[in-house]
Amino acid sequence: MANKYGEISKKVLLGIAVVGIVAVAATSPFFLTNIVKTLIKNNKRSFRQNGKAKNKENEKKIAQTIARLNKNKLVVLSKENGLLKIKLSEKGRKIVKEIEFDNMQIIKPTKWDRKWRVITFDIPNTAQKNVRDCLRSKLKELKFFPLQKSVFAHPYPCEKEIEVLCEFYQLWPYVNILVVEKISNDQNLKKHFNLQ
Repeated sequence: MANKYGEISKKVLLGIAVVGIVAVAATSPFFLTNIVKTLIKNNKRSFRQNGKAKNKENEKKIAQTIARLNKNKLVVLSKENGLLKIKLSEKGRKIVKEIEFDNMQIIKPTKWDRKWRVITFDIPNTAQKNVRDCLRSKLKELKFFPLQKSVFAHPYPCEKEIEVLCEFYQLWPYVNILVVEKISNDQNLKKHFNLQ
């Protein structure tokens, strides 16, 4: 679902999610422009552009995006105590979770701690249709190595990412995370992750 939103929409939603609420003086006739400038200021990395003309063009696109997100009820614009505020709606928060899910990566540390993270799952047939395949697919996308159909391994810390997956697919009762120091016959594993 998050894939149907453009890059600017995703950046705006993630930017609002980071700061929580963006507020500017409601007396200004340029309130939307001021919200955009505040959003850009608080998320410089995401909205980086070169040159003044590009910045103005970027501000205009972001303002149009905010208006569209408001129309689609992903953000809420409200006036309180002389301030115009913008925040995520419940629907917007759901989309942010989906964007974060789609962008999930496991960070490779500078040095391997020589431990394997083994994910095992036993999902009953009564669970949502295809959830098993979705979980397997996401684990493969995150570069997990399949040891068996329901057992995957990874050399780097990934507990938070697995928690997000379990929450997203509502699978906590069926998934286990093991941190192990040795897996017999781990040559294919080490080869897969370019480890010695």
